[in-house]
Amino acid sequence: MTEIRVLAADLFYLPNIEFFSSLIQVEELVLNSREAYVKQTYRNRAEVLLANKKEKLTVPVVEGNRQKSYKEVKIDYGQKWLNVHLRGIRSGYGKAPFFDYLFPDLEQVYKRKPPFLWDLNIELLTLCLQFLRKDVSIVDEENWKANGTLIDIRGAIKAKELYKQRGFYHPYPYLQMFGLDFVPNLSVIDLLFCEGPASERILSLSRKRK
Repeated sequence: MTEIRVLAADLFYLPNIEFFSSLIQVEELVLNSREAYVKQTYRNRAEVLLANKKEKLTVPVVEGNRQKSYKEVKIDYGQKWLNVHLRGIRSGYGKAPFFDYLFPDLEQVYKRKPPFLWDLNIELLTLCLQFLRKDVSIVDEENWKANGTLIDIRGAIKAKELYKQRGFYHPYPYLQMFGLDFVPNLSVIDLLFCEGPASERILSLSRKRK
């Protein structure tokens, strides 16, 4: 029986290419819904390319703090972030080659308004994996039975630290919507909208060179 490859990671909002390049060669993803929620991380923010510059999309939460588990953190729909994110994605990627193919399903996730950040992020991650045609089982750590070869990147991908400091992502340029200079490590939706079916190959080429 072939041993499966397992990745233990943090759950992010529209995860970046660095995250997905680590995920591309595993069969199982282990996430911890009971971990303490940490503010100012990729758990509620993503980076995209809009109007020739990198922009942050942030999901506001209700009383996000270390006393709550990640799964208990509610999204603050009282703020107008939802329309800002959808308008930003449309304006930045509306003319991208694969926008019409991907955006309707993405929009439907937002329109369902999942009450909890964990649920929103799981739905978006699942959708991105479907777009990549990548069959990865997502397992909560509570229910995980240790098996296979475990790669643990929990706590490694930090919003306040450059990807170069971590050393396990090697940018492989692709054609983006704005500018002449390639902007690395954006949300995976930048790659999906621009490259569609070629995204998996680019993610594989973006893995750390050994």
